[in-house]
Amino acid sequence: MKNTLVKTNFYFTGQTNVYHGKVRDVYSIGKDLLVMIATDRISAFDVVLPRGIPYKGQVLNQIASKFLDATEDIVPNWKLAMPDPMVTVGLRCEPYKVEMVIRGYLTGSAWREYKAGARTLCGVQLPDGMKENQKFPAPVITPTTKADEGHDENISKEEIIAQGLVSREEYDQLEKYTYALFQRGTEMAAQKNLILVDTKYEFGKKDGRIYLIDEIHTPDSSRYFYAGAYQDLFEKGEEQKQLSKEFVRKWLMENGFQGKEGQQVPEMTEEYCNSVSERYIELYEKIVGEKFIEADSSDVADRIDENISKYLKKRG
Repeated sequence: MKNTLVKTNFYFTGQTNVYHGKVRDVYSIGKDLLVMIATDRISAFDVVLPRGIPYKGQVLNQIASKFLDATEDIVPNWKLAMPDPMVTVGLRCEPYKVEMVIRGYLTGSAWREYKAGARTLCGVQLPDGMKENQKFPAPVITPTTKADEGHDENISKEEIIAQGLVSREEYDQLEKYTYALFQRGTEMAAQKNLILVDTKYEFGKKDGRIYLIDEIHTPDSSRYFYAGAYQDLFEKGEEQKQLSKEFVRKWLMENGFQGKEGQQVPEMTEEYCNSVSERYIELYEKIVGEKFIEADSSDVADRIDENISKYLKKRG
């Protein structure tokens, strides 16, 4: 099996802090810089699975980087450089405590709530008589709180403002950015015969200015359908063919794992990990529309260390 990066333990000049997330490790440099490393770890049901997936970090980092570059005319973003295929260096911003989730179609958790009888989602009124995977008359924003621990919770615009999480003026600006980013993502997906179904954006603030932060339009943060098959499958009431990591969740469920207490993660064989890697590479090529070039993985940690150190030294 190809080498994977599942753990980092770097120390860079000027480093002040390190945060190990589920799949990404974030190193703070001085007061103003963040070095975000997309590892090959994979998570599902809020659990980090025991084996890494070759090239997964590179896939996600490069997709996010391309979409950040393609949307910087809409909103400034945190990215400064990509010194390594698995690394983005950018501005350290103060994150807003909400995530802006936007949905073009009734699917996933929104469909589950709708099916159970809910007609209001995060303060948004939904029409009666909708079916699973049906397109909304217009995209709807269904924000969530950004939890430090545990699950994010749905919240309405009015609750966000009432709780002082974001001022009304700033929230209105976040909404404008969210609609515009989703519109751009939708247009770019359509060029690849894909539908951007739903996604989430995170924003932060630095020196009084709002920035788009984190990753955007990756298969870990977004859901895509294949446009060509959509209408026929929708009319038949069949499951949509989709581009996301849903296939990993399905495999886990079929093998008796949903992250509940007492459940064991099924064995992830080399063959299985390589098959997931192939799917991620396929996702990259479909979403970006370019051939994926595998980075040298003979010693991933050394390569990353050297590339980041070179960048920081050059930056001074």
